Amino acid sequence: MEKEVQKNVSVNVGMPSGKKSLLKNLGPAFITSALVLGPGSLTLSSKIGAIHGNQLIWMVIITVLFMMVYTEMSTRIGLATKLSFIDVVRQKWGKVTAIFVGVGAFLVTASFQAGNAVGSGLAASSVVGLSTTFWMIVMTLIAVALLFLKSFYKVLEKLMLGLVLLMLVSFGLTVILAKPSFGDIFAGLIPTVPSGSMPLIIAMSATSFSVVGAVYQSYLVQEKGWTADYAKHGVRESYLGIFILGFISVIIMIAAAAVLKPQGLQVNSAAEMGAALEPLYENWATVMFMLGLFGASFSSLVGNATIGGAMLSDGLNLGRKLETKSVRSLIMLVMVFGTTVGLIFGGSPINMIIFAQAITIIVVPFIAIAILLIANNKEIMGALKNTLWKNIVGVAGLLVLILLAINNIKNIFFS
Repeated sequence: MEKEVQKNVSVNVGMPSGKKSLLKNLGPAFITSALVLGPGSLTLSSKIGAIHGNQLIWMVIITVLFMMVYTEMSTRIGLATKLSFIDVVRQKWGKVTAIFVGVGAFLVTASFQAGNAVGSGLAASSVVGLSTTFWMIVMTLIAVALLFLKSFYKVLEKLMLGLVLLMLVSFGLTVILAKPSFGDIFAGLIPTVPSGSMPLIIAMSATSFSVVGAVYQSYLVQEKGWTADYAKHGVRESYLGIFILGFISVIIMIAAAAVLKPQGLQVNSAAEMGAALEPLYENWATVMFMLGLFGASFSSLVGNATIGGAMLSDGLNLGRKLETKSVRSLIMLVMVFGTTVGLIFGGSPINMIIFAQAITIIVVPFIAIAILLIANNKEIMGALKNTLWKNIVGVAGLLVLILLAINNIKNIFFS
């Protein structure tokens, strides 16, 4: 494997000659950003802003830094070899380990898919009318239909770019309307831990620092057709895409701090944040926020399922390209499963969330360790091997994941 991989690493790690426009070369990290930024992230950002104002902006920045580094490492892994991440795992640690990673990623994504389906239906219902149930079914059918298009990756890329732009415009206008205090925003860059904030810090860190999302970046750059010649561009694109993830989370937090905190209002869903805007800024502001919620929910509905289906298929050695029938079938399975659960329970039931947390305890730290080991393997990575500072940040991120896992163990088994 090492010889096969090594010959794919070019000495030239810049952009190939004849650059295309920047817009045409965006994609993989924006897909990752869009699928990580779901209704759960929006809810947590709104809740943190409503309760603690801008005091925890620093936490989002640190969490997103970890996500940037792991996404960038996965980008380089995808560029350095023609093999998939799970193929490398299979050859280094065996078939059982590869199946474990694939099944684990599938279970984690499937367990949270109901929330994405409900968020898509609720946002569409708030803007257009008709019931949430109707729109959940419609949005799932649209998502399934996308799988049958000739080039699913190109469609996915354009869809996610569009939804990210929708979120930026919607939430950007929301924060402009809120007229936040810039002094409070800058004060939030200084690390403080307000009383009672630790559960929200833990939840937001786990949501924004998605290693399963980060590792799928290696698949996306291969679907894009990039090679080692695109290394510098791929690194920049991965940083920019994940920066957008953090930026949107921060502006929602700032808007909630400006609108909800002065009124003493707290929210338990992103939809409640949208509704809270109406008395102050009339119905159109709520519509703008709901459009952003739709962008976050539908992007996760499609992207989350794509991760689960593709990685399970790869783990079972059935193929990993998006045009493969087994991949598309398993992506569809995640979509239909999530919507069915959402229709029955109105979201992910608590037992399913606990199950997902239990899987995450085992799977996520292992994937992070595998990313670090592969990214430091000279025979695999060649000139794209990790640098010292990336290892420092990567190890720090791994320690955070281990602490999150310990916290989940305490909550599940000892509370």
